[in-house]
Amino acid sequence: MIKHDEIEEIVRKYDYNNIHIGVIGSHSALEMAYGAKLEKMKTVVICQKGREKTYAKYFRNLFDEVIVLEKFSDMIDESVQEKLRELNTIFVPSRSFSVYVGYNNIENKFYVPIHGNRFMLKIEERNLPRNQYYLLEKAGINMPKIFKSPDEIDRLVIIKVPEKKRKIERAFFFATSYEDFKRKARDRIEKGIIDEEDLKKATIEEYIIGAKFNANFYYSILNDELELLGFDRRIQTNIDGYLDLPAKDQLELNIPIQNVEIGHYAVTLRESQIEKIFEAAEKFVEISKKEYPPGIIGLFALQGAFTIDLKFYVFDVSPRIPGSPCLDAGSPYHKWKHLKEMPPGRRVAMEIKHAAKKGMLDKIVT
Repeated sequence: MIKHDEIEEIVRKYDYNNIHIGVIGSHSALEMAYGAKLEKMKTVVICQKGREKTYAKYFRNLFDEVIVLEKFSDMIDESVQEKLRELNTIFVPSRSFSVYVGYNNIENKFYVPIHGNRFMLKIEERNLPRNQYYLLEKAGINMPKIFKSPDEIDRLVIIKVPEKKRKIERAFFFATSYEDFKRKARDRIEKGIIDEEDLKKATIEEYIIGAKFNANFYYSILNDELELLGFDRRIQTNIDGYLDLPAKDQLELNIPIQNVEIGHYAVTLRESQIEKIFEAAEKFVEISKKEYPPGIIGLFALQGAFTIDLKFYVFDVSPRIPGSPCLDAGSPYHKWKHLKEMPPGRRVAMEIKHAAKKGMLDKIVT
């Protein structure tokens, strides 16, 4: 396991006047780079061959350095890490970084300072100990009931299972009983959508019927301050296309519904409910300090829903870049806090820039 004093020693040797903000070429890299440019900071992106054009061609203006590798996991090679350290890179983690590089590599082999808690990234995996459910429960945050076995299902549930071929994508489905679960699971297995082994490890979660909100936060460890950057909602396929059809056609079709994230749009929340969002986030920050010291650093999100009685339930935690590059376009909370545009990428860049100026980079990385 990489120790903090090892990262501290690396970052102490950096040229604080020539810091590069590093990202993987996927999942909000453009947002992070744009924010860095607003703060006059340099950027480096790690791309995978065959999917580099977005960064190396179409939006090349956002990146000072583009490193193209055969596969993302090659970024743990010593030569690549050495290049990143030479560039004085502070790396910002995303979900793609976690999936493609892997937790073991991130925690034990990636000797590049990360703006975030590298040891908290794995809490997204629902089949690991001390995961997000564990933290939510310990923090006393409203969350859905989790069923240990499908034969316990007694209400509408969502079964959270990855796709068979694309593990990063979700093949979630709904069920209302054990028989319903078996029928839908069997249909998806036969169609090659999910794998039987993955299904055994799937999470069966009470489905909260309510209005969904992804609350995007930034926790400044320098200021010990929690900031709400804004809310978004997800655009998902194939469910969005399915719901566009008239009800008669929906009932006639025999199409397995999936929830593959394809986009986002910004939203706002009634002001009378904002305190509930902050209270949940404050509880999460505090439990993270106890369970994964130094706790959450930088960007994170709580995905949840408001029920008809206006209770906010959290059913997903993102302990990294939330993946919502639309907040500056329509969710104004960051402006109300900073009195200027301060979307996620810019907020990250501002913190790194401030820490470098004060000689405190070691305080905001792991």
